[in-house]
Amino acid sequence: MKRVVTGHNEEGKSVFVKISEPEHVVDIPGMLWKELWATYPGCKVPTDKSVEPTRDEKWKVFPGPGGTTLRVIDFDPGQEADPASLTNSDIMEKELPGLSESAELDAPGMHTTDTVDYGVVISGRLALELDDGETVDLEPGDVVIQNGTRHAWRIKEKCTVLWVIVGAERL
Repeated sequence: MKRVVTGHNEEGKSVFVKISEPEHVVDIPGMLWKELWATYPGCKVPTDKSVEPTRDEKWKVFPGPGGTTLRVIDFDPGQEADPASLTNSDIMEKELPGLSESAELDAPGMHTTDTVDYGVVISGRLALELDDGETVDLEPGDVVIQNGTRHAWRIKEKCTVLWVIVGAERL
């Protein structure tokens, strides 16, 4: 995957700042996370081109109110990790900070976040399960708007989903 980041030079002219693979990629059992970009409340343009936002010390998997995250996740069925092993692992704290805070160890896969998530299925199939056990199957081209509800993703076949995650305040 090519990630193209634009910015401005000293004269204020539009330039390509970076053309590369994503710099923050995390490979955990069942999921390959590609963190592409993030914004923080009150972000301004042009941004400081020396900063890689998903490697900034204040970055978390789920942005706070007014923040955003752009990511692509490749899901692989049959490779699901044991939630208990992931929530206690160093990789979770170092590479995906804040993820374990949303996990429910007694209900594998179920989680709740203070975000609005826009998900676009690029390839493959998965299902969205809500806390009442009802599910909806999703396939390429389908879009889900996840409004801070308790949910789980059930992977039907290898799939790729593009996510835009917007931090929100819970009422």
